[in-house]
Amino acid sequence: MNSVGEACTELKRDYDQCFNRWFAEKFLKGEGGGGDPCFRLFERYQLCVQKAIKEKDIPIEGLEFMGPSQGKPENSS
Repeated sequence: MNSVGEACTELKRDYDQCFNRWFAEKFLKGEGGGGDPCFRLFERYQLCVQKAIKEKDIPIEGLEFMGPSQGKPENSS
């Protein structure tokens, strides 16, 4: 799957490949506690996506992001 920005697609592939390798070779074998070896790749990809969103003027108001420090959204019904 391509990224939101054409310039970000290669960064996405690099990150996906790194994450999938770590997940299969380390995490699933119980060896995933040594930190995130793909963090720098993710940061570069994230910055690229943020730039592409701004350049394409994609509205993101109301978009919820659940990162590692975020809790589950409360049910508003």
